[in-house]
Amino acid sequence: MENTLHKLLVAADRGGYAIPSFNYSDIWDFLAIIQAAEEENAPIMIASNPLVVSAISVEVCGAIGRAAMAKAKTPLFHHLDHSISVDMCKAAIENGYPSVMIDVSKYELEENIRNTKQVVEFAHARNAHVEGEIGKIMGNGIEGKFKGGDYLVNVDEAVELVRQTGVDSLAVGIGTAHGFYSGKPQINFERLSEVNRAVDVPLVLHGGTGIPEEDIHRAIREGINKVNVGTIIHCTYMNNMREELIRVGENPYTLDVVKPVMEQIKQVVKGWIRVCMANNKA
Repeated sequence: MENTLHKLLVAADRGGYAIPSFNYSDIWDFLAIIQAAEEENAPIMIASNPLVVSAISVEVCGAIGRAAMAKAKTPLFHHLDHSISVDMCKAAIENGYPSVMIDVSKYELEENIRNTKQVVEFAHARNAHVEGEIGKIMGNGIEGKFKGGDYLVNVDEAVELVRQTGVDSLAVGIGTAHGFYSGKPQINFERLSEVNRAVDVPLVLHGGTGIPEEDIHRAIREGINKVNVGTIIHCTYMNNMREELIRVGENPYTLDVVKPVMEQIKQVVKGWIRVCMANNKA
């Protein structure tokens, strides 16, 4: 696509919407996500986490991503999500990922800066985008499990991370969590607003599944330009796959089972595109 990811995120910030980023597990939800985006005329990111990359291989994921981006009718960016490995980020970029996330937020600021800077220097020399993280995303994610109380992003640390690394976008810990929420998410919008005023890079909300629409809209107003959605995608996939397999009985053909499941995934993706107000923004 002609639009770079940075331009896309800047346009979202100015337009009052967010770019949704959807995690995939294999080719079937990958295709369903892209089809939904094209039908909604929406720009999106499509992301593989390190478990998926390790299982399928960075070479195959990268090849699928390159083919999909070249074929896509709407802006599409393949993204490596929540990598704790500098080497995996580099390998993803070498295999055609235009965007990677280096998530070393579990370390002290100095270590976070050191690792993030390594990825940024490698990525920028190859025209790739880097997302970093400051603060912590609660729940059980690929990068680890966090239940502590010191999850909130520190504004001064966010400023230092951006200043010293040149990172392109920043995921911030403001009370969101990976997985399903127990009760209503308690998002610290005031801290989000403070970070947004202090740094001049797009901000990213992780743990989108389960956040009420009104809170997503408020987060966008307070500076969020990208919203990550993962849990509801793979749960929709697996739950509907189980139901479809029970319905058709023994010895089904793969596509006969997968096609109706893909339709269910598409409906969820379309719903989130609209929540992010990215429909008809391609």
